[in-house]
This record gives sequence, structure tokens and C-alpha cells, in this order.
Amino acid sequence: MNEVKILGVSGSPRKNGNTDVLLESFLKGVESAGAKTEKVLLRDYSIEPCIGCEGCRKAGTCTRTHDEMSLLYPEIEAAKGLILGSPTYNYNVTAQMKAFIDRLYPYYNFTNVRPRRYSSRLAGQGRKAIVFSVCEQLEIEEMGFTLGALGMPLEALGYEIVEKFPMTGYFERGAVSRDEELLRKTFEAGKKLAEILH
Repeated sequence: MNEVKILGVSGSPRKNGNTDVLLESFLKGVESAGAKTEKVLLRDYSIEPCIGCEGCRKAGTCTRTHDEMSLLYPEIEAAKGLILGSPTYNYNVTAQMKAFIDRLYPYYNFTNVRPRRYSSRLAGQGRKAIVFSVCEQLEIEEMGFTLGALGMPLEALGYEIVEKFPMTGYFERGAVSRDEELLRKTFEAGKKLAEILH
């Protein structure tokens, strides 16, 4: 299974927080099935927000903003699987994750007739993903738009979302590490993702 690579991306600004712990558990599951993994902690990257210049429509990559997102495009393209995780901030993903998702815009192809129809250069390649979010509150409604904000852009880009994980009731740094059942589920989900992509 050496040819299968899965990229895990954490949008948490908090080092060793719950999102990081859970991402590590997913990736351990992936590795147990023999796939390669790469972990990206967005807080370690300088990624500017998309400014809507549309230059990427012709170039196929971001031409206006020269930052560390350029390091991640090759990783995204090389990985058949993607695991995206973000804590819930104000009913949505973190600013770091939003900037990352918006900067995936170069992968779209658009027609010239308005409203412009779009397709994705990543579609039709059997790409699959898991999305997850952590929320302090117990009620799933308090997670707001977070899972949709993670999953819908990936679906538009041609990924099949194989699992969505809403994880509620966790706040203290690393609290999820004490939930053995949750760690078991995330490990198994990572393993399953790798097996599906084999």
C-alpha cells in the first residue's frame, strides 16, 4: 500500500489541543493499515486569505499571494486521502482553516458563461476524506456550520466524505486523550479510510 498517502490537516491554533490529539489518532489508524501519512498543523504555516484576484483561473495555482500555501499544494495533490479537523470557533472553523480552504480555489475550472459552471481538477481520482470538529458545548447545534464548512468544499472539489465526526463536550487541552472509546473510533476510522483507498 506504499502508493497510498493520506494528509491530515489541523486547523487548531492551540498546540497539543484536542484537534491535534484526534488527528494523531486518525493518522495512527491510517498507518496501521500500511498507508503513508503527512501531518500539517496550519498554525505553523503562514497562509494569507484569498483576495479574489482570479489569477489562479489561468495559471492553475495562486499567483498573487506568495506564502507557505505553496508548500501544501504538492502535498494535497500527492495524497489520495485527506483528514481535516478544526475546533469550533463561533459556530464555524478557525481562521487558519478557512484561509486554507479558500486557497484551494486554484483547483477549480470555470466556464465563461455566467453564472459560471465549475469543475475540479481533483475530481474523478477516487479521493476520499474525513472531517471532524471539536466543540466545548454538549449540544450538536452549538457546533453550528463547522462540519459543513469542512465537508462541502471538499465535496465540491471531488472528494467523497466517508465520515463526519462531531465531537462535543471537550474543552481542556488534550481532554479527548482520556476518552478511550473516542480514540478507538478515530483510530478505526483512519484505518478504514486507508483500506478504502487501497
